[in-house]
Amino acid sequence: MKHDIEIKTADGTARAAVIKPENRAATVKGVVMYMDAFGPRQALYDMGRRIADAGHIVLVPDLYYRSGPYEPFNAKTAFSDESTKTKLRSMMQATTQELTARDGAAFIDALEAAGATGPIAVVGYCMGGARALTAAARYPDRVKAAASFHGGNLASDADDSPHRLADKIKARVYVGVAGVDNSFPPEQSGRLAEALRSGGVDHTIENYVGMAHGWAVPDHSVYNEQGSERHFKRLLTLLEEAL
Repeated sequence: MKHDIEIKTADGTARAAVIKPENRAATVKGVVMYMDAFGPRQALYDMGRRIADAGHIVLVPDLYYRSGPYEPFNAKTAFSDESTKTKLRSMMQATTQELTARDGAAFIDALEAAGATGPIAVVGYCMGGARALTAAARYPDRVKAAASFHGGNLASDADDSPHRLADKIKARVYVGVAGVDNSFPPEQSGRLAEALRSGGVDHTIENYVGMAHGWAVPDHSVYNEQGSERHFKRLLTLLEEAL
């Protein structure tokens, strides 16, 4: 059961979708799904439904709300068309890690208002992967599970790289890495692993050999059904064990 809501944040109003399980138990845990670069759309809502069907309330917020109204981008063509590529990159650059992290409190409040109880989980795809790990660090008393799938720049040289916050994370962390991914090369994977180990974080970093950046999301040109099913299995196991 999906319905649209509006979330008041420090910087305005973010639209979001709430997806609830059809057969709701007395206690339902919450999950924030951090979108990929192409914005909230049916492909992400369908993925949220899979998570909800396992007994969770899922929130899919629009991270681009500060940029004004827009239509979701076509994941297959957005970066090959010059006009949409320019617009998309501009929106991505304007949606900084810090701004998204600041929104986290409002997202958690929205989950609670929707009926979620107890600790929550965060999961992110592509650019959302870094947001999920950052949220785990910024809200350690609430976030008990964090997952990134084909997330980019998780351990870059940037000041806001999530690996720099590893010692603040209390959640169990799972990172699913695309086999070949220029946005998260092997040296970043090693740097992230070292940071998580040094920070005492319970974590798993798994390499999806043969998968390309974006493999888990159904409307991506590189979508891989077998890899996506594997990602759902890992994610739902994490949620069951950590929450």
